[in-house]
Amino acid sequence: MNTTDARRILETALICSHQPLSLRDLRALFDDELGSDTLKALLIDLQAEWTHKGVELVCVASGWRFQSRPDMRYYLDRLHPEKPPRYTRAALETLAIIAYRQPVTRGDIEDIRGVTVNSLVIKQLEDRGWVEVIGHRETVGRPALFATTRQFLDDLGLASLDQLPSLDDPERQERLLQELQAAPGLDEPELSLSEPELPFELNPLTTDSVVPFSLTSEPPGLAGDSPTVPGTGQAHE
Repeated sequence: MNTTDARRILETALICSHQPLSLRDLRALFDDELGSDTLKALLIDLQAEWTHKGVELVCVASGWRFQSRPDMRYYLDRLHPEKPPRYTRAALETLAIIAYRQPVTRGDIEDIRGVTVNSLVIKQLEDRGWVEVIGHRETVGRPALFATTRQFLDDLGLASLDQLPSLDDPERQERLLQELQAAPGLDEPELSLSEPELPFELNPLTTDSVVPFSLTSEPPGLAGDSPTVPGTGQAHE
């Protein structure tokens, strides 16, 4: 098979797919006749071909996909105008802590935020598919360890956690939050929580607005190699 035909097949499969396609998926298109290195080279060629169009080819955590460019969203939103979802301060802060300090327990989150974490906040993030339990800390009560998921990275348009913006890059943080806002399934009614709700447009990753704590300093129980958090390490109700 020549390069032109292979690239055409890749392009068709990616455009028609509703989900990102991994290299394994793409190799199946050619019955494993093309290796991963060859496929990557073809994908990079495709990226270059779509550089000046309103749609771009990107690599996210789950694989490769075509998506609209951020500057197109202003126009696309006119087709499906929706009221922006609203998130509680607790949900935004909790998601930011998990994303930047994972894996963390509920106790760790409470140590950083300085308040008790409502059980519904964690459930809300789990229901969105952004947070999951990846294990348990070997300490009193064996509290669950939370981390972000591939779905979280996919919705942000990222391939790995290394691509998360630094805490002093508010512009990129805002752009990534808009990616989450556009993710499917965000039009569900919000859960009623004890803390006041904030507009989603507010930035949960800046230390001078929604998140009043420091994500760059070591919170109690996370410094060094010791996995033990202060007290019992158990989640508060």
